[in-house]
Amino acid sequence: MRIDGQCHCGFVTYEAEIDPDDVAICHCTDCQQLTGTAYRVSAGTARENFRLTGGEPKLYVKTAENGRKRLQFFCPNCGSPVYTTGTDEDAEEVGIRLGTINQRRELTPKSQIWRSSALPWINDVGALPGHDRD
Repeated sequence: MRIDGQCHCGFVTYEAEIDPDDVAICHCTDCQQLTGTAYRVSAGTARENFRLTGGEPKLYVKTAENGRKRLQFFCPNCGSPVYTTGTDEDAEEVGIRLGTINQRRELTPKSQIWRSSALPWINDVGALPGHDRD
């Protein structure tokens, strides 16, 4: 599936080819902190299928407990997390943040990881009262 997207302010833009079945939720505590919310949703693709088309993102390198490095790319202006990749054997995969993808309504997560770190209320969100607009 061909996608495109951008950060909130539109400075960092990209195009990619993804497999819609490679959309996943991560509940790890790092993703909770890096996104500022309960979990992260990403669409994975091979690095060769991802291309920046706009401004250059800023880089934050996160080192995991196992010593592997995760390269977190975000907009230097608005701070939106845009994508992530790794080093060494992890460098060939890119995880595009779902919220930045223009076609995000067409993409549904197909798997979850780090469920042991999921916040205990996550499955009850649909039962909360709400409004269609603010």
